Amino acid sequence: MRVHVLGAAAGGGFPQWNCNCGNCARLRAGLLKGRPRTQSSICVQGLPGPDWALVNASPDILSQVRATPALQPNRGQRDSGIAAVLLSDGQIDHTTGLLMLRESTRPLPLWCTDPVYEDLTRGHPILGVLGHFCGVERRAVPLDGRTFTIEGVPGLQVAALPLASKAPPYSPHREHPVPGDNIGLVLTDTASGRSLFYAPGLGERSEAVEAAMRAADCVLVDGTFWTDDEMIALGLSHKTGRSIGHLPQSGRGGMLEWLAELPQATRKVLIHVNNTNPILDEDSPQRAELVARGVEVAWDGMDIEL
Repeated sequence: MRVHVLGAAAGGGFPQWNCNCGNCARLRAGLLKGRPRTQSSICVQGLPGPDWALVNASPDILSQVRATPALQPNRGQRDSGIAAVLLSDGQIDHTTGLLMLRESTRPLPLWCTDPVYEDLTRGHPILGVLGHFCGVERRAVPLDGRTFTIEGVPGLQVAALPLASKAPPYSPHREHPVPGDNIGLVLTDTASGRSLFYAPGLGERSEAVEAAMRAADCVLVDGTFWTDDEMIALGLSHKTGRSIGHLPQSGRGGMLEWLAELPQATRKVLIHVNNTNPILDEDSPQRAELVARGVEVAWDGMDIEL
């Protein structure tokens, strides 16, 4: 199984277009040791071949395809290496890219949960808009632990776990979450049995998610904020990380504490990193702490093979 990171940043990317925080300003000026990143998305395949499952369609999908030859047309005048799209939630930064795929020559196979489908047909009716172009063929993601496969992507098995997190601001479930607003995905190579747990939006611990993370060979999980009050301290928001559905890395009960409990052989990678997070500075003490703990930070173009 191969997982390719198309984008590793949180909403807005890095640097964010309208942000003059220390990280963004120094990156633009060439004074920060770090990489630019587009908004979070991955693609995955089980067996080597021409087609991939796109997991989340970010607003940056067109530049991500341009940077990824495997997703570009090579079998005809109109073609793509994207066999299907799988959504972990209905957030803007994970769904806007669907509009950029409207020139598809066939309806897009779209895997999502019932609550996400509701959000994308009511609160943010992007699927209705796509109906005037290529359209979608929606497949329901089961939440009862059943595994499923994606047509055109052989050798890959998928299972979804509901996460405690936040639905989008336009969702009727925003303040009253329901299972399926946000999911983690267990991606398994059917030949080797090796697996990766993917959860870019992870707000709280749960027994089911802990078990999935312990069983996985690699975890690719929420790296949005270093501290819970990061945006407040910088004067950029009045909301904590946890209040918008993201578990911070540091502090009691944070992501680093959780990752430290996993088996030593588990590969640990953070994704969906906000532009304010000091771990984007490769010379920062926070990044040094990650290195000491054996935790990686995803970057655009990173490959994970299992």
